[in-house]
Amino acid sequence: MKIDAHQHFWNYIPERDTWIDDSMRILQKDFLPTDLKALLKSNSIDGCIAVQADQSEEETTWLLDLAEENDFIKGVVGWVDLCAENVEDRLQFFSKNPLFKGVRHIVQSEEKDFVLRDDFKNGLCKLAPLGLTYDLLVYPSQLEAATELVFQFPEQQFILDHLAKPNIKGQELDSWKSQIEIISAAPNISCKLSGMVTEADLNHWHANDFTPYLESIIDYFGLDRVLYGSDWPVCLLAAEYKEVLKLVQDFTAAFSKKEQANIFGGNACRIYNLTD
Repeated sequence: MKIDAHQHFWNYIPERDTWIDDSMRILQKDFLPTDLKALLKSNSIDGCIAVQADQSEEETTWLLDLAEENDFIKGVVGWVDLCAENVEDRLQFFSKNPLFKGVRHIVQSEEKDFVLRDDFKNGLCKLAPLGLTYDLLVYPSQLEAATELVFQFPEQQFILDHLAKPNIKGQELDSWKSQIEIISAAPNISCKLSGMVTEADLNHWHANDFTPYLESIIDYFGLDRVLYGSDWPVCLLAAEYKEVLKLVQDFTAAFSKKEQANIFGGNACRIYNLTD
């Protein structure tokens, strides 16, 4: 099963979606399953994982409803307040739905050591017993704290989103690469090959801009801990869906068929416990 392991849906509400500013006007509209379904079909992708974009349980419920109505949405990575006192009750509530696969918080908007807060870790430790993953959305400056967190919770399955958002436009490689080497040493973390085009020059990127970053991820994580994600519709700021897919397809063209199948679905199915 071919899987796009990272995409979003939203009904655009300017008052809520303030992160979509006027520099992102192409995103200032609704993006719904009907919009994505044709793209997946035309690119021979069987299904996707819908990832939260708004930090609310209302969105999590909405995404789960969409997944129940659209069988190509194979799972949801939603949001629950991991710092709340009732976090265990809320996680148990959402876990009643088998399409609820994991949790993400937009850590990139938080202070550098946010993930090491006691209240956050108290919530995080409730995920593994329920079989839930945690998607790490961080900047390179937050990787040191994220690494400490990942090693503190060896039973928790983590997924690093967007290669930890390296500054591809500025060609900042060495420091990021050193941090990736350290965090990847933890066997309980995988990495999504996603979100790259929006870290490059939006209007003038080239495929070879991404090669040293992709090579580093493969070198350190190996082929069983990487998974393709489009980051649609955010990717539209820099590229069409098929262009994003082609970047990873071209990079992996020399890999074996089995290795390609794992990157484009097999690993996602295993890590997120997806079913047909």
